[in-house]
Amino acid sequence: MWAVARRPRWIALLLLALVLAGVFAGLGKWQLERSIANGKPLPETTETRRDLDAVTQPGAGAPETIAGQKVTVTGTFVAGDTTILTGRSGGGTYQTIGHLVDAQSGASLPVVIGWSDRRDAAVAGGDRLADGDEVTVEGRYYPAESPDQDAYTKGEFSAVAPARFVNTWKAFDDRMYIGYVVADGTTAQAADLGTIADRAPTREIQFDWLNLFYAIEWVVFAGFAVFLWYRFVKDAFEREEEERREAALSVDGALVDRR
Repeated sequence: MWAVARRPRWIALLLLALVLAGVFAGLGKWQLERSIANGKPLPETTETRRDLDAVTQPGAGAPETIAGQKVTVTGTFVAGDTTILTGRSGGGTYQTIGHLVDAQSGASLPVVIGWSDRRDAAVAGGDRLADGDEVTVEGRYYPAESPDQDAYTKGEFSAVAPARFVNTWKAFDDRMYIGYVVADGTTAQAADLGTIADRAPTREIQFDWLNLFYAIEWVVFAGFAVFLWYRFVKDAFEREEEERREAALSVDGALVDRR
């Protein structure tokens, strides 16, 4: 069979098959890289504490790349604008949300101050910080939650949703950060509240399985291109062998007839 394969026609076809296989393999490599790139973990920049205004600006969206970013912000909590949420993770039956006005930008920022298992203690914790003094809050910055995420039960809300706070805050001038800060233990202790259990975001790699499936398909196509050449050569060899056997039989038959 390899004598057939060495003929110029089949060598040319082999080169074409190898070119196609190379193209298919390249496409498979590209799809594999996309499957990994689409699931690439976020850069580990969240653990370097930065000023809030260096991370985002009032009215700007909070992309996934800054979710959980450690920040520092200085401002004043607004008296009477404390909000109590329930049904949240991180600790306690009730969590205290304060309305902080950033001293640098003048914009409003929701701050999850801490937690308590008693509603009156949670309210008192927020009031304790809203004494008119300027405070510095350290914590992690997260994208705003939607009111649609509220687990509403008997007048209680669960989402840190600035879109709802604008209707309940007494002091608000239309400038707001589209996100919120979960304060660390220093702020919680100053409010005599429990510290919200918060930690660095998970940075696990997640594969894009659809792109991975496409990558496997292209590898299969690459192998099939070479296999198809092999089948063509084998079929040509078998056809020539069949013709040779038929020719031999014809010669043998003619010799018998002459006898």
